[in-house]
Amino acid sequence: MNTQTQKISLSGPAGALAAQIDEPTLAPGASARGVVVIAHPHPLFGGTMDNKVVQTLARAFVQCGWRAVRFNFRGVGDSEGVYDEGRGELQDLLAVIAHSAPQGALALAGFSFGAFVTSHAVAALGPDRAPEKLVLVGTAASRFTVAPVPPELHERTLVLHGEQDDTVPLADVMTWARPQTLPVTVIPGVAHFFHGQLPLLRSLVVRHLQAEPGAAA
Repeated sequence: MNTQTQKISLSGPAGALAAQIDEPTLAPGASARGVVVIAHPHPLFGGTMDNKVVQTLARAFVQCGWRAVRFNFRGVGDSEGVYDEGRGELQDLLAVIAHSAPQGALALAGFSFGAFVTSHAVAALGPDRAPEKLVLVGTAASRFTVAPVPPELHERTLVLHGEQDDTVPLADVMTWARPQTLPVTVIPGVAHFFHGQLPLLRSLVVRHLQAEPGAAA
């Protein structure tokens, strides 16, 4: 993605997982704000860590001083294993988090299927390892059972969805969010993959990351 992108291989529960790390540009002596782990869309429909939305999320976090970790779920690219309908993919994500961010500030982000898996990772991690920031884009609420976001994380969470999403209807995301009173930021006229609107996606994520707790994202 940039000159500071590192390609690595991590040990996952079904074998090696291919991953990439994007480092922020920091002043001398400064350290990264934390680590974000980003999950990609559906493995059986061409989803990889090189997806444009996933890369846009990584750029937004890097711009705000975070180290961004992207990885391929099992069976994708050079990652070993086979697709497991979200169950094994959750274990993949948790393994990447444990390796890349065993301590310190953690953020999580996911797109589509990746948002679904990320929601369950938040639940599995529990309050002791709750993310400082959570970004869910094009959340696959029509195809999977997305876990609710804990109320204490709502202020730290950004849910983005395209008004004209033809893969995951906006109505299904609202049905998931409504019982939680979880705000959803809707981008008018935008479809699932944010064609032509990736700069806007990036700016909305950056604004969320720069917002102080209790302030409007």
